Amino acid sequence: MDGSPTDRLTPVLRPVRTRNGFEEALEQILQIVRLGLVPDGERLPAERELAERMQISRVTLREVLKVLQDQGLVESRRGRYGGTFVRARTAAAAPDTAGLRQRLADVDVEDVLRFREVLETGAAGLCAAHGLAEEPAARLRAALAATHDAPLNDYRRADTLFHLTLAELSGSPTLAAQYAAVRATVNDLLDRIPLLVRNLEHSQAQHTALVAAILAGDADGAREVMREHCCGTAALLRGFLS
Repeated sequence: MDGSPTDRLTPVLRPVRTRNGFEEALEQILQIVRLGLVPDGERLPAERELAERMQISRVTLREVLKVLQDQGLVESRRGRYGGTFVRARTAAAAPDTAGLRQRLADVDVEDVLRFREVLETGAAGLCAAHGLAEEPAARLRAALAATHDAPLNDYRRADTLFHLTLAELSGSPTLAAQYAAVRATVNDLLDRIPLLVRNLEHSQAQHTALVAAILAGDADGAREVMREHCCGTAALLRGFLS
């Protein structure tokens, strides 16, 4: 290895293997920036190379880079020597990483994310396998509709209610209680990262597919959609909080 930026990125930059292309690509590039694999002031590899190595579209990559630019982590420069450059973060502009670490010191993020995935996939599978009567099915549809109609500043509350409704409709009070507890921790983590419109749109598509699978009695399909949904959220949290 010659120490070039491309070589330095090999441990992190890899093909996206799930349907959460935006979230996983964002996670990878956030890791590159936060780990200092591309130092402050240096240029990221060209869009074509990044897209090819992660096996995502240029459109998705540009949306990822736009998020990083909005967060002040990179900047775009035009011209012959242009590209996307990692910004040097001053003490005033940098996030309060010390305070963030302190607030998360007692939270095992990986444990929370794994437990959440187990509970959510289990609830989705139970709902689909047992079937929902007319009234519970109407409640689930209404909870889904509320997430679609929610303004951005109220989205996470509507999203939480959707997932809590799903846990309740699983028919297991213990599962529902455990999910309520873990969801509180997940929300605490989510409150520490920005709301990303592309991610919310993707989540909404997954919510819709999830409800369709549940109402069709497709337990395997419901579990798979929920697993992908949880993995997408996990990728974002790892990217921003690691």
